Amino acid sequence: MPSLWKPENWAERLAELEARTGDLKEVPLRRDVRSLGMLLGEVLREQAGDALFEKVEALRQAAIRRREAQAGGSLSEADQLLQKAVLDVKAMPVETAYALSRAFAFYFELINLAETNHRKRRRLSLQLSGDKAAQRGSIRGTLRAMRKAGIGADEAMEWLRKIFIVPVFTAHPTEIARRSVLTKRRRIGEFLEKLDRIPTPEEQLEALEAELIAEITALWQTDEVRSSRPQVGDEIKMGLDYYEVSIFETLPLLYREVAAALRSEYGLAVNLAEMPLLLGFGSWIGGDRDGNPFVTPEVTREAIADARARLLEFYDRQTQQIIDLLTTSAQQLPVSAELKARLDSYLQQLQSAGDPVFGHHFEFEQYRRFMVCVHARLLATAGYEAEGAVTLEAALSALPAYASAHEFEQDLRLVRESLAVNKGLRLAETLIDPLILQVRTFGLHLHTLDVRQHARVHSKTLEEASAWCAGDAATVPGDLNAASHDVIETMRTIAEVKAGPSPETIRQYVISGATSVEDVLAVLWLARLGGVNVAGNPETGDPGLMPVPLFESIEDLRNAPEVCRTLWTMPAYKKLLESWGNTQEVMLGYSDSNKDGGMLTSTWEIFRAHRALHEVARECGVTLRLFHGRGGTVGRGGGPTHRSIYAQPVNAFEGGIRITEQGEVLNFKYSDVVLAERNLELMIAASLDALARPNARLANGHQTGVLLPDWEAAFDEMSETAYGFYKASILEDPEVLEYFELGTPVSELEHAKLGSRPSRRSGRMSFENLRAIPWVFGWTQSRQLIPAWFGVGHAFEAYMQKPGGLERLREMMAEFPLFIDLVRNVEMAMAKADLGIAALYASLVEDAGLRERVFGKVKAEFERTLAAILAVTGQKELLQTNQVLARSIKVRNPYVDPMSLIQVELLRRKRAGEDTPEVNRAIAGTINGISAGLRNTG
Repeated sequence: MPSLWKPENWAERLAELEARTGDLKEVPLRRDVRSLGMLLGEVLREQAGDALFEKVEALRQAAIRRREAQAGGSLSEADQLLQKAVLDVKAMPVETAYALSRAFAFYFELINLAETNHRKRRRLSLQLSGDKAAQRGSIRGTLRAMRKAGIGADEAMEWLRKIFIVPVFTAHPTEIARRSVLTKRRRIGEFLEKLDRIPTPEEQLEALEAELIAEITALWQTDEVRSSRPQVGDEIKMGLDYYEVSIFETLPLLYREVAAALRSEYGLAVNLAEMPLLLGFGSWIGGDRDGNPFVTPEVTREAIADARARLLEFYDRQTQQIIDLLTTSAQQLPVSAELKARLDSYLQQLQSAGDPVFGHHFEFEQYRRFMVCVHARLLATAGYEAEGAVTLEAALSALPAYASAHEFEQDLRLVRESLAVNKGLRLAETLIDPLILQVRTFGLHLHTLDVRQHARVHSKTLEEASAWCAGDAATVPGDLNAASHDVIETMRTIAEVKAGPSPETIRQYVISGATSVEDVLAVLWLARLGGVNVAGNPETGDPGLMPVPLFESIEDLRNAPEVCRTLWTMPAYKKLLESWGNTQEVMLGYSDSNKDGGMLTSTWEIFRAHRALHEVARECGVTLRLFHGRGGTVGRGGGPTHRSIYAQPVNAFEGGIRITEQGEVLNFKYSDVVLAERNLELMIAASLDALARPNARLANGHQTGVLLPDWEAAFDEMSETAYGFYKASILEDPEVLEYFELGTPVSELEHAKLGSRPSRRSGRMSFENLRAIPWVFGWTQSRQLIPAWFGVGHAFEAYMQKPGGLERLREMMAEFPLFIDLVRNVEMAMAKADLGIAALYASLVEDAGLRERVFGKVKAEFERTLAAILAVTGQKELLQTNQVLARSIKVRNPYVDPMSLIQVELLRRKRAGEDTPEVNRAIAGTINGISAGLRNTG
């Protein structure tokens, strides 16, 4: 049987790749989806039998017919089809329901991989055509827009030098997949990419297809749901995997793209080693102890040690490669005097230690000898101990470890400079420059690790430790409670790290639930109690420990500017600011502000706080860097990266920004070199766009970011309307939380084993102790997605009833980036929602009055929001102007529906008393499938 990927002729395949518009460019995606579906069908028949395959097909066809009837306006027929499917599911034994949910989940696993491969394919297509500048969010496109707006080369470089973006990896429990499953996904993705090669002999296509179906079989035979909750150590390893999978390799490619764009648009020649440093990386994994008792000081040490070990293993491989390839002989070309002097100093150190050195090894190859010394110092830095004295590595073991990344970089720069002046510039650019760039980015620590704890815990610790100071005893007093003891030991751990070779490993201490100046001062007091020097010290390379207040609630966002003004004008704190380069970081919480105030008010209050904080910072002579605590879903601040960064307030961005990358988002953005490069390029391009604002310099510029007074007044009014409605309808209605617990699978988070952290801080569920993640999770799984849209329709409708109201909103939709971002995110979430399916979840609430009151309220607001969004956008249906996303959601929804039916039925059985391991495992399987289908968990 010929391969499913064998073309009629290879010219057709090339035409698909080169297609700029139209259906032809989507043909490869449809082929991948169709072929993967056929292979999955084959695996299902082989592994689970024809009977299961036929049940899958029956449910799938019923869901498609229901969707078609719904789209055609035949609502009664759609309802009949839904009810019939419900009855079919009710008759299934648990084992069948579990197998069915797995089958649909696996279909989405494969579809997601096909769509990911198509994203990579389209990026390649743009590169082949030379039309990459036209791609939204490309560096080249942004620089071209700047040049056309009259921004010269010097000014462009000045803007570029201001940019410093830090994606911060977090372990929030939104990544459902196990590490082993992620590995298999990557392998399947690699096979798909190989099947795209033009041309490929038929035998190779068939071999690749055989490997692909074998991997799908292996995936089917793997437990997709964890049997036990992951440990923090597991999360640390998963986070570190992305460096080896993509980030290490991506970095030089990305900077070369920036350099190429500068050359093509401005004629500037910049080598990698001298490029402005645009990126750093951070992590919360192993440092975020807010509500997670499993993040201990020992775990923090483990996270730092593991990151350092991964990085030094990478440097080891890179230096080994340079030693193998940099074979320039002194008999052909000289080396610089500086390099020779450094090499001689190394040899003298070795000879004084009484060790034999090189002998005849690399007799004339001075670069190799030098890099062997560099490698030996890296091994010492990693703690490698040579056994015996028979190898060259053992002979060089007397060389000291690197005391800092700067020392390592200086050695590499000596090699680069010597090559550059001795006809070896090409060698420097290909072998040395990428490693210099990586050392500048990763240092000897890989990424910064933030420590985070809640302000309430600090206050309690201060009360208990007020009579004790660090010099009174060698150990923490035994009468402190566990949380207070952990705070002091954590501070001591930070002090220990800062006494080591990479004091920059921990730079920020994030304060959750910050409300006042006292919350910041408490951290400073406790840090000093634990022996931490909070002030920066340029002589030791220690940046100090900056407390970062995280403002999360609507009230706290509103108070944040005045809190910071008070803090920044305190004489003692001003001295600390000076030691930090007069820079202060402040974090804004998207998830909790949404839970606290709803989508519209959260969006607007974060914008206002952002703008006001920058105004206060300028008044106080402080450079403000904002840390955006965004989640993966729209209800937690998610959405397209470029659009959200560009939507920042004008003149309220200095170029430095940190953004959380949470859970499943990591796999979506960093599971592949091409995807990682595109995601990081989007961040850089958006930041450059938001700084330079080329649109504002054009006579007919659109979407300049300028906020007109009428638009601000409109946003103010709608936010206040939405906030009042949200509080009255959600926060102040006790029936909503009861409905939420009964009518969604929120309680099943425990059985899904998603992450190490508990889903609530303590006690019974309440709005105060319920985390934003399970709040969004429950509404997403039940297909209601309330956090992403509730209150928007009410506010829009009220404003549109004013004279000229609709026209003003349409003006904002055409010109104001923040409003555009809000509307498009709401629109996307509503397209994923399904109130017909949501009604089935509502049926789990046995109290008919409660069910009808809450779900009736949800349904009315959904319909109101739908009408308002269509009116403001001028569309006849959701996503009318984004057909790629619309098609993706329309194709996915009929396949998600069966899993929702199965989940509801299993929840019903569990609540009726069938609380067995088999039922819980099957429910967790449906969570996995719905997450894969909607492309997010919560």
